[in-house]
Amino acid sequence: MSGNQPRMVTSAERLRRLLALVPYVVSRKAVGLSEAAAAFGMTERELIDDLNLAWCVELKAPEPYCPIDLSYEGGEITISQAESIARPLRLAADEANALLVALRMLAEVPGDGSAVARLIAKIEAAAGASAAASSQVMIQSDSPNVRDLAAKITTALSAGKRLHLRHYAWRRDEATERDVDPMRLLVVEGRTYVEGWCRRAEGVRLFRLDRVLDLQVLDVPCEVPDEAESKDLDAGLFQASESDERVELELAPSARWVAESYPCESVTELGDGRLRVVLRTPDTRWVRRLALRLGEDARVTAPARLADEVRAAAAAALALYT
Repeated sequence: MSGNQPRMVTSAERLRRLLALVPYVVSRKAVGLSEAAAAFGMTERELIDDLNLAWCVELKAPEPYCPIDLSYEGGEITISQAESIARPLRLAADEANALLVALRMLAEVPGDGSAVARLIAKIEAAAGASAAASSQVMIQSDSPNVRDLAAKITTALSAGKRLHLRHYAWRRDEATERDVDPMRLLVVEGRTYVEGWCRRAEGVRLFRLDRVLDLQVLDVPCEVPDEAESKDLDAGLFQASESDERVELELAPSARWVAESYPCESVTELGDGRLRVVLRTPDTRWVRRLALRLGEDARVTAPARLADEVRAAAAAALALYT
């Protein structure tokens, strides 16, 4: 995705941002528009849109309607009468679990882990019973045990050894084998990944551990090239490039979830609840499968070649019934 294109923000993401924005401003009494926009990684225009939305929030009060007292005149934000939503957000259960998984992986790295252990204990105490489930997050796969895979990768990272992976690529629906020089283990959106220099692709790649079918630590030194850089995941896990194919879909109201489930370059309201979404992908086969699954709730409008492929596949499927 181009650096000039705004990232699609889902309604759930915007709600979390909005609920974090009010406590941020209230705790500082007043804060500049530019400072707040930089803190939340958005433009001032996006920040003003969020503030206007926050101003419309109806709060429980003695009166039937009591909007918060909000102003951003002169470039300075002030908020009052927002007690109902002025408390800092707490970690949700899945967020606490993902953090605990990452900390437990870190605790296994050789060294003084006392600080990590204390932090784990505090989060477990705050999260309560839901934290107990986090120890199972990494072993919920039908593939080889994810926790064992993470332990092997941790060993390889410590010893500076190369990995050999057999990995399932869901977009191409095939298993591939490749040698990878590991760079780091990380948890993103509740899933565990190994990031490394893939010698088959000659580039940095992320591999989801529950899609790793087999893993071996090779007796070969890990040699990550100097030009290899870890991926910046602040903008999300999947980031398209200009070289990816541009796909345009028109979605019925019942298929609007697609816009929030897949990284879109743009989303346009068409009226009556319908959407036009544009996304980029290096492989359109998964889009074809998605379009066939959605049926009449989606229509591929570009590229023409992909639209023809979807029509042909649908016709072939219908022919089997006659």
